[in-house]
Amino acid sequence: MEKKFMKEAIKEAKKAYQKLEIPVGAVIVKDGKIISRGHNLKETKADTTKHAEIIAIQKASKKLNAWRLIDCEMYVTLEPCAMCAGAIINSRIKKLYIGTMDEKTGAVGSVLNLFEDFTFNHKVEAEKGIMQDECKNMLKQFFKELRESKNV
Repeated sequence: MEKKFMKEAIKEAKKAYQKLEIPVGAVIVKDGKIISRGHNLKETKADTTKHAEIIAIQKASKKLNAWRLIDCEMYVTLEPCAMCAGAIINSRIKKLYIGTMDEKTGAVGSVLNLFEDFTFNHKVEAEKGIMQDECKNMLKQFFKELRESKNV
């Protein structure tokens, strides 16, 4: 089941890749069904808050007509940053499935861990390494191509 939904998050990441956005994708699942999707649109929209996770949370909240995403799970291809980890906590998402970790800005265990190192009124479970190689390789390829295009 985890792979099924992470594959959908990867599809979202590929949409970002095609738009020359950092390829991160997210889906939110409730009762075994995807209720929202998101991919990075920071460059496209010129808005630093347009991360895949934030977009998916906004769409899920609209669909459920609620800011509390009770009993929802999120699948994301890259470990969330502090902004996104905070939004995940605040939206009351039950569990987060992470593709690959982000050693530079990750806030669910890499640089810091908002889910475990602090006491918030809501606890989010996290499972890491779901389809890690596929998620990691897509990011590596994206940044390799980006570097090569700047050297031309």
